[in-house]
Amino acid sequence: MILLQILKMNFWRAAGLTYVQYSNIAARCTRNALRKEMQTEAQKRGDLNIKFQKWENGKAIGTKA
Repeated sequence: MILLQILKMNFWRAAGLTYVQYSNIAARCTRNALRKEMQTEAQKRGDLNIKFQKWENGKAIGTKA
C-alpha cells in the first residue's frame, strides 16, 4: 500500500514535470472534459490576473486611493 502511494505521488516527477506543471495539465484536462456550456465559465477561473506593485520603505507607491 505504501509503495502504491509513493508511485502515485511521484509519477509527475518521473515524467520531468514540476507539481505546478502537473497541476496545470490536470486542470486543463478537467476543463476540457466539461460540457461546452460549462467550459466557458470554467475557463474564466483558469485565467490569471497579475498585478505588479512598486514598494519603497515598506509602503506601496504609485497607487490611486
